[in-house]
Formats: sequence, C-alpha cells, structure tokens
Amino acid sequence: MILLKYKAALLLFLFTCSTAVAQKKGVVFSSSDTELEKAFNWAKETALHYKGSDTDPVGPWYESALPPRSAFCMRDVSHQCIGAEILGLSRENTNMFNLFAENISPSKDWCTYWEINKWAKPAPDDYRNDKEFWYNLPANFDILYASWRMYLWTGDSHYVDAPAFVNFQQKTVNEYIKTWVLSADSLLKRPAHPNAPTPYNENDSFHRCRGLPSYSEGVHNLKTGADLVAALYRGMLTYSEILTRKGNYKEAATYAQKAQQYRKRLEADWWNEKDNQYYTYYSNNNQFGMQEGETFLLWFDALKDTVRTNKTVKRVAASKWNVENMSYYPFLLYKFGKWEKAREYILFLSDPSTARREYPEVSYGIIEGVVQGLMGITPDARTKTLGTIYKTNGTGNAAIDQLSLLNTTVNLAHLSPQQSMISNTGKQSFKWKAMFYGTFKRANINGNVVNTKKGKDDQNRTISFVETMVKPGQQANVKMH
Repeated sequence: MILLKYKAALLLFLFTCSTAVAQKKGVVFSSSDTELEKAFNWAKETALHYKGSDTDPVGPWYESALPPRSAFCMRDVSHQCIGAEILGLSRENTNMFNLFAENISPSKDWCTYWEINKWAKPAPDDYRNDKEFWYNLPANFDILYASWRMYLWTGDSHYVDAPAFVNFQQKTVNEYIKTWVLSADSLLKRPAHPNAPTPYNENDSFHRCRGLPSYSEGVHNLKTGADLVAALYRGMLTYSEILTRKGNYKEAATYAQKAQQYRKRLEADWWNEKDNQYYTYYSNNNQFGMQEGETFLLWFDALKDTVRTNKTVKRVAASKWNVENMSYYPFLLYKFGKWEKAREYILFLSDPSTARREYPEVSYGIIEGVVQGLMGITPDARTKTLGTIYKTNGTGNAAIDQLSLLNTTVNLAHLSPQQSMISNTGKQSFKWKAMFYGTFKRANINGNVVNTKKGKDDQNRTISFVETMVKPGQQANVKMH
C-alpha cells in the first residue's frame, strides 16, 4: 500500500512537470501496471512501424490489411482509425477516409474500393475491374460509422460535412441498400448474388464475393450475415445522428426508425432460443448457422437486451477466434464491463508467442483498448466534452500524455479510482466530465468542494461525476469524497 501511494505521488509530480520530452515522443502511457505499460509500448512501436511514406503515390497512409499487400482495407481502417489518431496519424486517416468516400460509384453498384494500395490503385488481390472485385457489404456502414467516430474524437467536421462524405452517406443509406436488396424485410429473402457479373462464374471469387453479405469470409453459400444486420442498424443510426447534428430533425427521425427496424429483425429472427446465442449467418439453403460473427454484434453496439448481451459478451470473451477478431476484444471487453478479461487479452495479443500478433490490427486494437478502454476517454465534438473514467478493479494508477483530441492536446492521470487530473496542453477549451465508479456525494475540484451528479454505465453500474471547463494551459484535479 505504501509503495502504491509513493507511485501515485511520483505520478502526480511527473504530471505537473514540463511535457517537452513527451512532445518529442508522441503519446506516452505510464502505469503502476508495468505489464500493461510494456504491452502499450510494444503496440505503439509496432503500429508506427506500419506508417507508410508520405512520398508514396497514394499519399499519407498506414498498413491496414495483410502486410505483404502494402495496402489499407475498409474493415481494418474502420477499426484501426482511433488507435491511429491516438498515435498522431491524423493526416493518414484523413487521406485514407477521403479515398474511400471519393471512390463510391454507380459502376461498382455504390461500392467503393475494398482495398487500396500505396501505389494509389485498388489492390489487385481484391479488384480486377468495376464488374469483378471482392467486397464485403458491411464495409460501407462500417466506414460511415467510423467517420462519425472520427468527428466525435477529433472535432474535425470534414469527416461528416465534406461533399465527398455527404455523397458517401447519402448513397450508402439509399442507393446502396436498394441495389444490394438490404431493406429490413428482405434480408432473409434476398437473392444470393443480386449484382453478379454475367456470365456468372461460381469458381471466380471476384464473382462469388462481389457483395459478400458478411465479414465472415469462411462461411460459404451465404445469404445474409448477422454482422450485416448489425452494420445496417448502426449505419442508419449513425446517419440519423449526423442529420440531427445538422438540424434535419424530421429526416433524422426517419432514419432512426429504420435503424430500429433492423434491430428488431435481429432480435426476432436471429436469436437461437435453444442454445441461448445469436445465429451468425443465414444460408441460401434457408438455414441458420453459427460462426465467428458475434464480435460485430458488439462492435456495432446493436444489442439492447441485457440478458442476451451479457451472454454474447461472455461467449465472445471465451472465444479465441483469429487475431483479426481478437484485436477488437481489448476495447469491447472494457466497454462491456469485462475489465480483467480485457487486460488479459491485451497481454495475450502482445505476447511474443501469440501467432500473427504482427497483424496491424492487433497493435492498433491494443492502443484503443488502453486509451478508450482502461482510461475511459470519450470525446464528443458536438458538445466539446471530454468524458473520462478509470476502468480498473485495482488500486493502481495510469496516465496518458500528449493525447490529441477535440482540436487540442491533453495529459490525463488517474491517480487512483477516486482521483483524476487533467491538463490542457493545446489551444482549445473543453468541458471535462470527470467520472468515477461508486456513490460519492461530493468532490473536490482544485480545492473547491462541489456536489456530484449521478449516472449509470451500460452495465447499470453507478457513476458519480462532476463537470468543469478546462481552458488552454489550465489543469484540473478532481478527487471524490
């Protein structure tokens, strides 16, 4: 206990010192949990190793596909983008998202390029021409959702307001859905290959997988994947949120209703009462089956039934699928209340003995898991609010320095589960929503005692919080009583 108090005091001292060294190194994570700190440092070094060259024809980019391809894929980028932003790869994110948005086209039936390489070409591993290419249908909605998260994190309205993004949004929620027969009431009746080339060749993957209705690529004879249903739900809801931000409330309500139609179908059609879990695919033989797709039900936050959600989280946590799937686990398990399990997966994924730990998503997933998960950092550009909450069952401490978000930079230290400190080292003010697990009546903010407010997290845990403005150059210290 004395050692922990000493470490917390040392962390407080270091936090108030000059950040010149941290600025040179980029984002820095430190913690009394030395194993977690080591995992973060490995992930940071590995992730930055995948940064492309600015002189590459495609412009700024980072590896987010099978490494030999020198390319970035829609699904991987949608997952890696927050980790990349944390590591300072803002220019890369902007360029890559722009390319995905700009290349949506009617000749590809409102798909964009599934994978783009550093030579500024659609990767030949996945593309022959506009009629023959590989494409997973959840991808448009994943990019739509990711661009919204990028706006919330960075405060850069380009991700939702730029003409290419507005066009991508509109075509995705309208023409794309019509062209690929993805309305809520057609998902179990849609044709297997609604836009296949003619003549059709079943043995050609660029014919057979031109519009694969799932991210689960190992399941043959697919009509629809549960992950596609979840992606459609999240895509409609995201577009509703974008419209709400712009003041288009009537249209926003229409898309919110469409989102709920997909969610209702997911709950009514896809739940397996016998096995107490969701089916993950529906075949062209009109048979339901189960594979690895449950991860995406959580990723798209499509489950609202608490009992079913908890069963799904528990099963996902116990399932060691491929590393692409497991790279989502650090963030998801922190989000859904399995904190110790999230930590276990961070250590597992960063362990040298883990097969394919070098896959780019793994390192970026760890970065996101630590910063958004453990540190509980949640920016919201709509209200210029930064929420934080320390997700640990222990009594240690953790800090993140030189973190860029909301058009500014911050240093955040969780000195204990009852005390946090933040410093605004950038140029924009924000409102800090300092949250803590437990019931506390009062809090001390920089020496001033105030009453707390109460709330609940997604698992119905009690949260006590206070809010305070933090201007550039200012520091705030909150301790619960």
